[in-house]
Amino acid sequence: MNFSQTQKVLVQGINQALGRVHGRLMKEYGTNVVAGVSAGDGGQDIEGIPTFDLVEEAVSHMEGIDTSLIFVPPYEMLDASLEAIAAGIRNLILIPSGMPPLDMVKLLRKAEVTETLVLGPNCPGIIVPGQVLLGTHPSQCYTPGRIGLISCADTLTYQVALELSQAGLGQSIGVGLGRETILGSSFAQWLQILEEDEQTDAIVLVGEIDGLGGEEQAAQYITEAIDKPVVAYLAGQRAPQPRRKGHAATLIASRLLVRETKAGRGSMVSTDMGDRKLEAFQAGKIPVAEKPSDIPKLLKNQLKPTSSTRGRRTQK
Repeated sequence: MNFSQTQKVLVQGINQALGRVHGRLMKEYGTNVVAGVSAGDGGQDIEGIPTFDLVEEAVSHMEGIDTSLIFVPPYEMLDASLEAIAAGIRNLILIPSGMPPLDMVKLLRKAEVTETLVLGPNCPGIIVPGQVLLGTHPSQCYTPGRIGLISCADTLTYQVALELSQAGLGQSIGVGLGRETILGSSFAQWLQILEEDEQTDAIVLVGEIDGLGGEEQAAQYITEAIDKPVVAYLAGQRAPQPRRKGHAATLIASRLLVRETKAGRGSMVSTDMGDRKLEAFQAGKIPVAEKPSDIPKLLKNQLKPTSSTRGRRTQK
């Protein structure tokens, strides 16, 4: 993992509203934003960023671009991503929501062949506090440190980062996976990245009880492959069970429950899905916070000298 001030960053969709605002904010934070792309706006400086019509032109003028932030409309995201990959860019961060699922499938096939890391869509991106901002994270919530934060819960990511910062637990990185049905990278991928990262001593995983972020698979992966201390928080643990009105709703829900359970993926009923996820973390002896404010205490317990950084797996 090498997200730092030295990497050269491109903003595709620099003339979109979000692209303009966050292109400027990233640059102000210290990110090395060297170029923007917006068809028809080539030759301009937008928010102080040299702008080109095509990614190929940007790459030829600004050698060494390795990361692209994509802010284009949803139905243009596939073409923009493929254009970046064709130009040799191997880190893509897709910010907007609403990318068609089939387009995402096509992108992931291409990404696998070209060994391209894709984050998102519908995500806040990445922040390495004090060094580089690649996305829309509110930087005031973060402080430099040695705790890796991985989340699929959008704004809850910022709340957890703030809780950690206020407790004196700075972050080595904050990663927002996104909230679409099909995502570019998973909890497991980022867990492995942070496991190998020398700047990270422990990991906080933020998921959702009713989410589709792969929390059960993440718990299993932590049990089997991660040695660093991990603390989890699953949003929605205390949410009331939805009330169903009428026989039709009850019948449909019961059939969904049976179908999903047979498929081995958990049910679409929130309480059943939540139970399965919590059981997966409990089986792996991974601490799960009941609320965000509990995370720092659990993390400090995991980091006590009596609990070796490499000793968690042997305790299972």
